[in-house]
Amino acid sequence: MNLVRSKKRVADHGEVFTPDWLVEDMLDLVKDESERIDARFLEPACGSGNFLFPVLLRKLATVEARYRTSDFERRHHALLALMSIYGIELLADNVADCRANLLAVFVDYLGVDTESEWCRAAQAVLNANIVHGDALRMKDATGNAITFAEWAYLGAGRFQRRDFHFRDLAQRSSFEGTLWERPEAHAAFMPSKDYPPMTVRELAA
Repeated sequence: MNLVRSKKRVADHGEVFTPDWLVEDMLDLVKDESERIDARFLEPACGSGNFLFPVLLRKLATVEARYRTSDFERRHHALLALMSIYGIELLADNVADCRANLLAVFVDYLGVDTESEWCRAAQAVLNANIVHGDALRMKDATGNAITFAEWAYLGAGRFQRRDFHFRDLAQRSSFEGTLWERPEAHAAFMPSKDYPPMTVRELAA
């Protein structure tokens, strides 16, 4: 793997890519979480997704092991695995590459085409989860506060979405527990927006 796209990008943005072997070694340090379908992963400088890509592969391996006998559950839990992956990236071309790379893994796993509602639902998730912005400033490319969607699978083919400001989630890390754990415990961590439950078809639309 080429670890540097260009010397100018290194100088301007400090952009270098972590080699695949090191990514896998680092993920092995949190092996159980990296293989748990709904464990949420945020990469604050995600580049083209060389950390998020193997996380998704690990999660999908768990999906396959648990749900291969039910295509309905296999597909919905594969989407949940994708929903649990988040990234922030400063450079627009990397954002596009990261979304495309993750989408390709998902589409290949389900064996669907790019016109299917599953692909369109996955694109909607990635548009929300992979943010073009600055993690240090906690602002997106338009200067607005970064917001992330929390996704949950309710069963029976329905998903729940709630949006949270990144700055509030970052503050929550100083509290006992983990990000997204019991957001009702403090008013500062109430969602900025709550959506009604939706199906894959509704999400794709």
